[in-house]
Amino acid sequence: MLSRYLLIFFVSMVPLIELRGGIVMAVGMGLDYVTSLAVCVVANMLPVPLIYFFARKVLHWGADKKYIGKFFSYCLEKGERGGHKLTAKAGRGGLFVALMLFVGIPIPGTGAWTGTLAASFLDMGIKSTALAVSLGVIMAGIIMGAASMAGIHVFGL
Repeated sequence: MLSRYLLIFFVSMVPLIELRGGIVMAVGMGLDYVTSLAVCVVANMLPVPLIYFFARKVLHWGADKKYIGKFFSYCLEKGERGGHKLTAKAGRGGLFVALMLFVGIPIPGTGAWTGTLAASFLDMGIKSTALAVSLGVIMAGIIMGAASMAGIHVFGL
């Protein structure tokens, strides 16, 4: 049983998959939903401070490097675009709610990693970023859990 929780823990830390994949796996494996949600939220939130404080610096450093430059430049552009998109939709005052919804609505490319990177470009502050991202991650976990359970119920998987 512990190995299954460790599996969803590590899956929830992976960029692009994140908590969304961990919750779907947990429901599919028949694990307790509340425990799984807690495990996946903690795992998905662990990289947030590192992303906030260091990702932008690493991306700027690597943007002009021979082999990694194109990928790092792409990540910088995606973070800047995400930040500008959030600011355009919400204004400076509504960034907290916009970031929470950006992370919370489970569509590809809008998880904690991208949201935190965008927030670092906007200089939102680590406390506001961590709170907005964590609320968004919880929201995404609830949505994905409900969708997964409904899918199992409807399709009998």
